[in-house]
Amino acid sequence: MWRFFRQKPLGAAGGVIVFLLVLTAIFADFLATQDPTRTHATQTLSPPSAQFWLGTDHLGRDIYSRIVHGSRLSLAVGLGSTLLGAIVGGIVGLLSGYLGGKTDLIAQRVLDIMQGLPLLVLAMVMSAVLGPAVQNVIIAISVPLIPRAARVIRSSTLSIREMAYVEAARALGVRGFRIAFRHILPNTLGPFIVLITAQLGSAILVEASLSFLGMGIPEPYPSWGRMLSVSAAEYAQKAPWLVIFPGVAISLAVFGFNLLGDALRDVLDPKLRRQ
Repeated sequence: MWRFFRQKPLGAAGGVIVFLLVLTAIFADFLATQDPTRTHATQTLSPPSAQFWLGTDHLGRDIYSRIVHGSRLSLAVGLGSTLLGAIVGGIVGLLSGYLGGKTDLIAQRVLDIMQGLPLLVLAMVMSAVLGPAVQNVIIAISVPLIPRAARVIRSSTLSIREMAYVEAARALGVRGFRIAFRHILPNTLGPFIVLITAQLGSAILVEASLSFLGMGIPEPYPSWGRMLSVSAAEYAQKAPWLVIFPGVAISLAVFGFNLLGDALRDVLDPKLRRQ
């Protein structure tokens, strides 16, 4: 851990940001000073004060408490969608790379079609089909992540399947699926961990974008993107704290995961590891 902090200070800084985000999400009930959904009719658009640390929105809801609870929602959606997309994509990439032939050809063409659409556009299409709900947002964000995960795992599988221990397993009569899931899959965990960490920031950003467009987390859930959607256009000049603080929260979360993902990639990928 100390060597990682010394060699990758930016990655360590990202790790600290992610650690603080996780702590905030876990202890949101204790850190929040107000009920995030409670309205105060006499305190609408109040600036930051001793009672409302980051001010209130147009309904009198505490911005600080909504950001704190929003970290729990953003982290849950980001982690859930990333894991779902990475697991499904990893299985597809593993089978595609190991079986080869027509299976690989068909799988790659389908992935090409999926990857031809930008991440946000495909997530918007899925969200529009499924409807605004937390579980639907997780599914909508996970689908565009499948081809990215499949590409990474497939490339690792293509190189691992030619190694001597895999050939020895085939010579001993071990079944193909047993070789794939017991001998090849564990050796792709390094790229898999890097993929999850790198995509978490993108998933959080896409969730915020969907909520900003009104296609993500519905009210009354305190979503960072929803907070921007409600206040950005109408109250940005009158009450800038409505835009600044949720925007800073989104930026820090994405920045932290990106820094940590880049550092883990350098550490876990032998091709990029410095000697």
